[in-house]
Amino acid sequence: MTSTTSRSRLPQAWRTLLALPLLLAGCSSAPAGSKCYAEAVPSRGEGGLAWANSMNSARKKSLDDCALYASRSGGTPSTCKVVLAKCK
Repeated sequence: MTSTTSRSRLPQAWRTLLALPLLLAGCSSAPAGSKCYAEAVPSRGEGGLAWANSMNSARKKSLDDCALYASRSGGTPSTCKVVLAKCK
């Protein structure tokens, strides 16, 4: 008895593992030359990560992104706080 397996029937985990490096290769949204980044998170929902040339700009962008993503994910955008901010 022979069994044939189709490549399209790979388990979901294998497809995810194969696709992950491709997704991570292009996940940085930082423009060339941006040296600072900040991450803001709400008490509930998704937060935001932003890159900019200055610390203040990165903090502002991450708070704006946090409010946007928190409201889209059913979270609380008014509770966004910057939890991490660094410059290279």
